[in-house]
Amino acid sequence: MTKTNAMRILDSAKIEYTPYEYVPDDNDLTGVHIAEQIGLNPDFVFKTLVARGDKSGLLVFCIPCNSELDLKKCAKASGDKKIELLPVKELLPNTGYIRGGCSPVGMKKLYPTYIDEACTLFEKITVSAGVKGCQLLLNPDELIRLIGARICDITC
Repeated sequence: MTKTNAMRILDSAKIEYTPYEYVPDDNDLTGVHIAEQIGLNPDFVFKTLVARGDKSGLLVFCIPCNSELDLKKCAKASGDKKIELLPVKELLPNTGYIRGGCSPVGMKKLYPTYIDEACTLFEKITVSAGVKGCQLLLNPDELIRLIGARICDITC
């Protein structure tokens, strides 16, 4: 397995992680499908979504893959009046990542990041390794410290 930028950053920060490789399916990039492929509970397989706030600019949200982002809760958490998901075509130039391989670790900039409070229920969660086909299992508290994330209720 080739080390991703996210893995190198975690290594530099001395944060332990376990990579889980899977065969990506461009017809089904859902986290639930990924959880099935790697044999993990979808409750702790987190997906990373990028949005734009009317005041804050780009924002990153990590939520369980079997949940939906609540844009009103996200706006409240970030101090914005309105939030819209970033169009897919803007994802790569702004984050360095593509749809299906977006990690909260190692984006081009350290954007304000919010992780759903469900992460506190688990000793470990997974996030994308920054490529399609690999998830990283790690301690959510260490992830939160590394990227300066806030824990919030941001799902429906």
